[in-house]
Amino acid sequence: MTIKVTERDDSRMFHQLVAHGVHLWDVHQEDVLVGMFHRESDAQSYKAELEKLEAQKLQA
Repeated sequence: MTIKVTERDDSRMFHQLVAHGVHLWDVHQEDVLVGMFHRESDAQSYKAELEKLEAQKLQA
């Protein structure tokens, strides 16, 4: 399973969000968007949780 965190490209956000300096971090699992976060640390925490759950499923 592939899980990755990427910063959202400004061209994919509303102009108002860009004007206010808002940054969004996307979490993709197998190329499917599964979460959006305002802070990279929250996105990384969610990624770690998904990886932990996947590891538990593989052990069962």
